[in-house]
This record gives sequence, C-alpha cells and structure tokens, in this order.
Amino acid sequence: MSVSVFDLFKIGIGPSSSHTVGPMIAARQFACHLQTTVGLAAVHHVTVELYGSLCATGVGHGTDKAVLLGLAGHEPDRIDPEQIAPTIAQIRNSQTVALLGEHTVPFIEKDHLLFRRKSLPLHPNGMCFHAWDAQGSEIATRAYYSVGGGFVIDSEGQRVLNAAAPDAGDTGHGQGLPHPFRTGAELLAQCRATGLTMAQLMAANEQHWRSGAEVRRQLMAIWRAMASAVQRGCASTGQLPGPLHVRRRAAELHKNLSSHPEAALRDPLAMLDWVNLYAMAVNEENAAGGRVVTAPTNGAAGVIPAVLHYYVNFLQGANAANEDGITTFLLTAGAIGIIYKENASLSGAEVGCQGEVGVACSMAAGALAAVMGGTPEQIENAAEIGMEHNLGMTCDPVGGLVQIPCIERNAMGAIKAINAARMALRGDGQHVVSLDKVIKTMVQTGADMKVKYKETSRGGLAVNVVEC
Repeated sequence: MSVSVFDLFKIGIGPSSSHTVGPMIAARQFACHLQTTVGLAAVHHVTVELYGSLCATGVGHGTDKAVLLGLAGHEPDRIDPEQIAPTIAQIRNSQTVALLGEHTVPFIEKDHLLFRRKSLPLHPNGMCFHAWDAQGSEIATRAYYSVGGGFVIDSEGQRVLNAAAPDAGDTGHGQGLPHPFRTGAELLAQCRATGLTMAQLMAANEQHWRSGAEVRRQLMAIWRAMASAVQRGCASTGQLPGPLHVRRRAAELHKNLSSHPEAALRDPLAMLDWVNLYAMAVNEENAAGGRVVTAPTNGAAGVIPAVLHYYVNFLQGANAANEDGITTFLLTAGAIGIIYKENASLSGAEVGCQGEVGVACSMAAGALAAVMGGTPEQIENAAEIGMEHNLGMTCDPVGGLVQIPCIERNAMGAIKAINAARMALRGDGQHVVSLDKVIKTMVQTGADMKVKYKETSRGGLAVNVVEC
C-alpha cells in the first residue's frame, strides 16, 4: 500500500498524532463498524482498553478525550478546537456518549475506559474496543494500533482510514504509480532514470490519486494551515494545560523580535531567533490542543513549518520563495518521509523521538536543500545528515505532556535541518553514509532502546524533573 504526501501532512488537532489523532480515528471507526454490523440500537454500552504507551502517557496526551470524541463521531481534521472542551464536559457530566451523535449509551470513565500497562503484540500504542448488549453479552470487539503520525492499523495490519477523507492517499492501494520507490536508493534511481527532480517525481505519483491542480491546491492548504498555527502561537499567551504550568513564550518572543528590528543588523544569527520562534509557536499551539499539521507527527509538528518559514521569509535572490517553491518543499519533504514510513517508524513509542523530531529534521533538511537548488544527491545527503545527528534521541515527555522537552526540541530540530541542508549543499552529494543506511541504523537503535525511553514517561527528563 502506497503512501501519499497527504498521509504525512494531515490537518488535525494537538497534542499528539499517535495518542490523540490516531485514537480518535480508531474510536470513530469502531462506532462506524457497530453501525454497519450489529446496528447502534443493539449497543447497551461500550468499553475501551488502552495499552502500553497509550496507558502510560495517554491522559497527558489527551487519549481519553480523543476516545470520547471519536465515539461521538468527531474527526480530527474537522472538529473545531473551541468545541472540544464543552463537548468533553457534556459527556463527562452526563456520563453518557451518543455514538456517532445518534445513539446514547452510558459511559462512566472509571468503568468503561480502562488502562492496561502491558502492550499488545503489534505495537506499543494498542487499544481494544468492546460493545455489549442489554443482557451483558459482548456483541462486537475490535483491536486497533496507532502506529505514529496519525496512521491507524487494525489487528490484521490493514490501514484504517479517516472516514472524513475518502480521497486519502492510498485509494486504489497505490497500484500503478508511475514512479514507485521505497528506499532512498530507489528514489535516486528514479530521478536519474527520468531526469525528474524529487518534487516532480512526487507530483507525478500524487496525480495517480488526484489532478495536478488538486495536488497543488491541497499543498497550499497545508502551507496555510502551518502558517496559521504559527500566527496563533505568536498571538497566544498564558499557560499550557496541565500540572507543569508551562508558560507560553512565543508571543513574548515575537513581540521582542518585532520591536527591535535594528538588532538583526548587528547580529548575523538573529534569523535563528525567528526560526526558534516559528517552531515554538507551532508546538505551543499543539500542546494546547489547537489545530496543527501533522508533519509527520504532532510531537514534531513545528520543525517543517519553521524551516519552511525560514525559506519564505529569509532566502533571497535565485532562492527566493514563491508558490512553486513551497510546493517543491512539501513534495520533497513528503518523498523523504515516505522512505521513513516504509522502512522505519514515525512513532516515539516504538523508536523514541528520533522517529518524530529526527524524521521531521531529515524531511526539512532535504526539502530546504531542494528549494536552494540542490541536486537529488545533495538532497539525499541533507536528509541523511538530518537523521544521523538525531540517532538515539529518546522520547521522555515530562508528566506525559507534549511540552517539556518537546517544544524546544522542535526548535533545535529546525536549526539542525537548516545546517544539514547548508552542509550538504557545500558538497557534491557524494558521502559515505547513505540515507538508507542511517534509516537502518535508526531502526536498530530504536529496537535496542529501553522501553522507558519510548514515550512512557518512565525515563530521562520525565523522572528527573520534579513536577510542581
């Protein structure tokens, strides 16, 4: 089954693609399954079991709320973030949930939403849904896995699509793509054989599912959503949700940078402050449960927008940004992301944060190299550098919240991506460690990593920072 750029870049809500977006899709899918099999009227109540990492950090990541919203029929790309809190309050106050908004059943969280510390066989982010009739007999059960980046599979390993997106990227299972590839080597071979850039090759593949005009329209919609997340993050003040009482810093930083433009004339590195701002603004918005673009995950949602803003706002001359450049950036990033999705993981619960911020850094580095005029070999080198220097990065969110170290980690990932692109463009594309080799190393490193460092909040900063 092939992966589309629009599978990697999805508009949704925070704070987590694997712990919020995925479980919401799974819960809604189960309710739809009930509707088409036993019928909603036959259901007396449902129970949900959250396993592994969803148990360990699910509450901090909003998994409990996502399940309630999904059962009620809401979808991550369509729900108004402003309506989440009152909807959850209504469900909890009434201790009922209306399945797909149509059939009301009891839902008492302490009885019907259960946390299981062990993991299910296929992935650390497992969940089981059960439906019961009035006589107490189980009439339906389904297991789902949220495998990172908002991707959900069932117990057979088959992809579960968001019902709101019938034109999702794997419509038709990707058979007949004009330029198929799974590895970096295959991608480079396709570029050499056809004379196409990575972005042109990706655009041709995307037209297997939708017209060229529609591809461009949706890519620009992704860019506008990213820009909106930056703008909202720069305008929002106060504290982020949760017991850490983390202060939102982006608005103050934006005000400071905007009010002292002359400082940039004296400091040649002032643009780094702006890149930091872009990334932090997005991830503060994500941590607050706002609307962001999964890129390729929510925990890493700030890296690619920050580097894309750097391209739009700071590059000049022959590399100055335009709409063609923005689509080239996103298509190239998508091509690199597909290789990670096909051969590794985008899940912090499976391979640590190297699978989230590390992958985003790699995607952004290659994309920036592309819009700066890099050859396919230089782009592949930039992507490799971006991951090589994130290998082994753990996922250790303090308090199970996507705040510390996640927000600053995105800023660091964006800066690394810019430097990786610049390093690669100073070379000729020839290098010892290929992208495929570094991805293989990433997978091996993730397998060797102790479970406590993989989105469980049982290791690293998560146990060495005292909550106040």
